[in-house]
Amino acid sequence: MRGLTASAILLCSLQRLVAFAGGLPPFRSARLRSGQRGQPAQASAAAALLLVWVLLFAASVPTWAQESAAQELKPLTVERIYGQPSLSGKLTTGIAWSPDGKLLSYFHRAGEGADAKTDIWTLEVATGERRLLVDSDKLRGLLPPSEPEGRGQQTGLGRVTPQQYCWAPDGHALLFVTQDHLYWFDLKTQTGKRLAGPPAEGPGTQKAPALHDPKISPDGRWVSFVRSYDLCVVNVATGEEKQLTRGGREEWMNGQLDWVYPEELEIRTGYWWSPDSSEIAYLQMDERPVTRYPLVNFLSYIGKTEMMRYPKAGDANPIVRVGVVSLVEGSSRWMDTGHDPNIYIARVQWLRDSKRLAIERLNRAQNKLELLFADAADGRSHVVLTEEDKYWINLHDDLYFFADGRRFLWSSERNAPEGGFPNPGGFRHFYLYDLSGMLLKQLTHGNWGVTALAGVDEQRGIVYFTATEKSPTERHLYRVALEGGAVTRLTRDEGTHTIKMAPDAAHYLDTYSNAMTPPRQDVYRADGAGRAVLNENKVAELAAYKLQPVEFFTVPGADGTPLEAMMIKPPGFDASRKYPVLVNLYGGPHGQVVRNAWGGTNFLWHQLMAQKGFLIFAVDNRGMAARGHAFESPIYHRMSEVELADQLAGVAYLRLLPYVDAARIGIWGWSYGGYMTCTAMLNAADVFKAGFAGSPVTDWRQYDTIYTERYMGLPQENAEGYKQSSPVTHVAQLKGKLLIAAATGDDNVHFANTVGFSEQLIKAGRYAEILTYPGRGHGISDPPARMHLFRRVTQFFLDNL
Repeated sequence: MRGLTASAILLCSLQRLVAFAGGLPPFRSARLRSGQRGQPAQASAAAALLLVWVLLFAASVPTWAQESAAQELKPLTVERIYGQPSLSGKLTTGIAWSPDGKLLSYFHRAGEGADAKTDIWTLEVATGERRLLVDSDKLRGLLPPSEPEGRGQQTGLGRVTPQQYCWAPDGHALLFVTQDHLYWFDLKTQTGKRLAGPPAEGPGTQKAPALHDPKISPDGRWVSFVRSYDLCVVNVATGEEKQLTRGGREEWMNGQLDWVYPEELEIRTGYWWSPDSSEIAYLQMDERPVTRYPLVNFLSYIGKTEMMRYPKAGDANPIVRVGVVSLVEGSSRWMDTGHDPNIYIARVQWLRDSKRLAIERLNRAQNKLELLFADAADGRSHVVLTEEDKYWINLHDDLYFFADGRRFLWSSERNAPEGGFPNPGGFRHFYLYDLSGMLLKQLTHGNWGVTALAGVDEQRGIVYFTATEKSPTERHLYRVALEGGAVTRLTRDEGTHTIKMAPDAAHYLDTYSNAMTPPRQDVYRADGAGRAVLNENKVAELAAYKLQPVEFFTVPGADGTPLEAMMIKPPGFDASRKYPVLVNLYGGPHGQVVRNAWGGTNFLWHQLMAQKGFLIFAVDNRGMAARGHAFESPIYHRMSEVELADQLAGVAYLRLLPYVDAARIGIWGWSYGGYMTCTAMLNAADVFKAGFAGSPVTDWRQYDTIYTERYMGLPQENAEGYKQSSPVTHVAQLKGKLLIAAATGDDNVHFANTVGFSEQLIKAGRYAEILTYPGRGHGISDPPARMHLFRRVTQFFLDNL
C-alpha cells in the first residue's frame, strides 16, 4: 500500500504477534525489552520465536517497501538546506506591470550553465496569453551577467534589490539599468541605445556604482539619476545630459540617501519628479555632523578600512532639507520645514497639481509627526495634519492624493481621531481627509490593522489593501468603498498574500505561501477571480522529507494577554516521552515569528532539528508586530523586560506539557532575536540551558539613533534604561552554554557589540563560544559561511540539550 513503510509493516506485525503470544505488554515505545522481570517463561520463548520471524521477514521485505521507507524517511541536512537548488524553489523575477495594467512582464530563464538564457516575456492578464517581449540575445547586450551572491547581507538601501528595467510611461519602450549604464530600448523597432554612463573621473565613482536610482519622468522625455552625489537628467530623444545640482560629495549628498534613513525610516528614494515633469524635489543630506565609523577588512594584509556614516544613539544625525530644482532654471529652492534642524524628513510626495509638496516632518523623539504642504515656488509651508503619541509614531506609505484635487487618503493608529471609531488597541486604519486637513470619513475600523495600501480605483470608488482582519498570523487582500461600509476579503487561501496591484487596479499579482508550502505567484482580477498561474513553484523534493506540520495556538502572556504561538513536533511523536525544546524568537518591534507563511531555511532547519528529536516552539511576545500599537508599546524605555517576561510565560506553558523536558530547553534568534537570546541566557539563567545568538546587539549605545531612540529615548535622558536593557551589564549571571556568531563586516549591528560582550566575559570570568565570520554582513548569508555556522549550531544543541 502507498505510504506504508517497511518499518511500519514490521511494527504492526510485531504488535500483533506479541499480543498473540500473550506474554508481553502492549508496544508503547522503542524501549521494548524481551524477558522482562515478572513475565511468564513462555514470554521469553515467544520473544525468541518472534525474533527469528522478524529477521526472516526483514530479509523478505519487498524492494519497493525498502525504497519507500528510505524515501519517506529521508533526513534533512545542513548542506541540503543551505545548498542549491533551493528547497524553497525559485520565484519569477523582473516582474513589472505595463503602464496601462494590461501586461505583466517578467524574466523567463531557461537552460543551465553556459546554455542558460534569459528573455523578457509578458502575460496578457485579460486573456492569459504569453508573448516574448525581448529575447535573450538583445538582453545580453543591455544587461551584464548576474554577479555571484555577495558574502553578506547588506542593510540600508543595500537590502533592496535594484530594478533592472522599467516601462516608459507610454508603454512603447523599456529603460534598462546596470551599475554603470542606462539603455533605452524601443519595443517596436527592437533597438536600443545608451543614454548615460559613468563619468570619466570624479569623487565617489570608485566607492559605489556610478549611477544611482534612475527614473523616467512622467512625460517620458527625461531619465533622471544620481551620479557622484548630484542629480542629473538625460534627454531621451537627444541624449543631452544636464547636471541639476552642484557640490555633491560623500558628506553632502543631493538626491542620494545615507545608511540610516532607508534602514530605519524605510524611505527608498531621495528625489521625486513633479507630475508635470517640470521639476524635481530632492533631499539634501548634510552628513558632516555624523560619526564616521570604520569597517576593517581583516582579510587584507594592510587592514583596508571602509568608513561609513553611522549615527549612534544620542549622537548627531544628518541635517536634511528639501529642495526643488527646475529642469529649465537649474537652481534650487528650499522648502520651509521649520527652524529645528534636529528632525527627520520621513516622506516627500508631490500633490497632483505639481505646485505643492507634501512633507512629513518627524521630531527626533519620534512621537510627533506633522504633514506639511509646501509651495514649490516659494517654499512657504503650513501644517495640514498632526499625529501625536505617548510612545512613538509608526511611519507608513499610505498617503494617496485623489485626481479631483480635493481629498487625500491617510492611515493612522490613533484612538478615535476626531470622532472616529474607538481604537484602544491602536490598530492602523484608513481615513479620508480634504486638503485643509479636515476629516471627511473613517473607512475602516475594528480590532485588526491595515498593513499596506495596495491600490485605489478612483473610477469605481474602491480602496484595496492588505490587513490582519482574518488573523494576525496571516495577510489577506481586502477592498472597501470610498463611500464607506463593510470590508470584503478577496484572497481565500489561508496563509500570507503579498500583493502587487496593476496601475489601473483591475488586476493584481498575488505571491502566496503558507507555513508548509513555498510561495507561488498568480494573477487575479481585482474581484479575486480569474486566476492565471504565473509560477506554481512546486518543489517535489520536499515530499521526501516528511515535513512535520506547524501547529498554531495561543498561550497566556505574563499579564494574561493571549500570545500567538506555534510548535513543530518530532516525527513519530510519542506523548509518553520527554523531549528537549528549542525556542526560536525575534522579540522586537515590527517582527513576527509566528506566521502562517513559508519560513524558508529557518523553517527547514527547524524541521531538521525536529527530525533529531527536538520540539520546536515560538511565541510572539508583546512589543512585536500585527497586534496593534497598544500591543507594541509596553517595551517603551525598557527593552527586553516585557519581551522576556512573555517568553518565560511561554516556557511556563511548555512546562505544563507532560512531554516537555523542562531541564532541556534551549533558545536561539538572530539580530534582535540574538539580543533576546543573550538577555534570556543572562536574566533567566536557570531556565535556558543553551542558547545561540546570531549577530546580536549587546549594548544599545552601540546601535543607531533612529531605531534605538524611538523605543529607548535618548541615552542622556534614560541612562538606567539603556544600562539595564543591555546584555553587557548582566554577563556575570551567565550559567548555561552560549554560542554567538558575529561578522566583522556587519554595517548594521557592528562587530563592536560582540567585542564589548567578550570584554565583559573576561572581567566576569565567564565563557561563551564565539564564531567570527570575516568580511560578512549582518545576515552571514553566503552558502559556505551559512553551512559552516549551522553545522556548528546543530551540533551545539545536540551536545548541550
